[in-house]
Amino acid sequence: MTVRTEKGLQADLDVQRDGFRLRVVFDVDAGETVAILGPNGAGKSTTVRAITGLEPLTSGSIRLGDRTLDEPATATFVVPHQRSIGTAFQDALLFPHLDVRENVGFGLDRARRGAAADELLAQVGLGGFGSRSVEGLSGGEARRVAIARALAGDPDLVILDEPFAGLDVGARAGLRQLIAERRSENRAPWILITHDPAEARILADRIVVLEDGAVTQIGTPAQVQAQPASRYVAELVGVNLFEGVATDGRVAIGSSGVEVTVVDQSLRGEVRLTVRPESVALHASPPGGSPRNVWQAQVGDVHRLGDLVRVHLEAPIPLVADVTPSAVAELAIVPGAPVWVVIKATSLDAF
Repeated sequence: MTVRTEKGLQADLDVQRDGFRLRVVFDVDAGETVAILGPNGAGKSTTVRAITGLEPLTSGSIRLGDRTLDEPATATFVVPHQRSIGTAFQDALLFPHLDVRENVGFGLDRARRGAAADELLAQVGLGGFGSRSVEGLSGGEARRVAIARALAGDPDLVILDEPFAGLDVGARAGLRQLIAERRSENRAPWILITHDPAEARILADRIVVLEDGAVTQIGTPAQVQAQPASRYVAELVGVNLFEGVATDGRVAIGSSGVEVTVVDQSLRGEVRLTVRPESVALHASPPGGSPRNVWQAQVGDVHRLGDLVRVHLEAPIPLVADVTPSAVAELAIVPGAPVWVVIKATSLDAF
C-alpha cells in the first residue's frame, strides 16, 4: 500500500435546490473516520453528492488536502472522476456494461487492474465473482462490489454510504474488519453515512448529526451519547431528553408543569436532562413514601423490544420507559391508560 502525504477534508457546503437547502460545515482529518447520521431527508445524500462532485455547490468550498475541489466564488470545480474519491453509494451505482472485475478495477492502471480487483473481491467475500455480470448480482453482492471499488486505487478520501445495509451478520463483521485494516494502511479521511448509531460507535472517531439540512451536533461517540443536542439524537442513542430551567436543584421542564429534583443542587438556568428508558419506573397508583420525581402520564404506543416492552408516554411530557412484559400485564398498560411515572434523582444526568 502506498504511503501518502496526509491530507484532510474541509467541507463548507451550501447547496440550494428544489426548495431544500443544505448548509453544513465540518472537517475530517487524515486517518480519521467521521460518521454522518441523520433522519431521512436530513441532507446526507446531498452531502455525498456535493463532496463527490455530483451536486455543485451554491456557495462555500470543498478542500481535500492542498486541492480545492469546488468553490463557486473562484469558479473552481473539479469534475468527479478527477477528485480521487472512492465512493460506495447507497444504491451501488455499478457500471452495467462492465463485469464485476472491471467495475472494481475501473480507474486503476491497466497493468495491475485484474490482479488488484481479484484481491479486493476476495477480501469482500466475492472471490471467483470477477467475470460475472453485475446485472445478475443480489443487492448484498452489488453492495460489496461497490465497497471493493471504493477501496481500489488508494483514494485521497473514502465515502461509504450505508455500506452494511441488507448484509447478513457475517458479511458485516468481515467488512468492518476490512475497513479497519484499510483505514490504518492508507491514512485517508473516511466518511461513513449511516442510520445506525452502533455502526458509528464501532467505526467512527467523531459523529456529525444532520437534521433539516444543518449540523445539530458534532462530537465523539461518547460525547454524543452522553450529551445529545436534540430529541432526535436522544432517541437515536436510546435516552430520553428534557429541556428546562434549573433553580436550587429543581428543574421545571418546559411549560409542562412537571418539576424534577436533580442531584446537583448548584444548577442554575437552562439545562438539559437525560434519563435512560430502563430507569423510568411505572406504577398503577401514586407510590408510597416521599419520592420527589413523580407525575401522572398517559400511555401512547406500546411495543415489544426484545425481552422488554417499550412504553411511549404522552402528556404532560413525551417519555419512553422500558419495562418487563409481566409489568405490562400487572399494570394493565395499554394505549390511553393512565400511569404514574417515578424517576430517581440519581438517574437524571444534567448538563
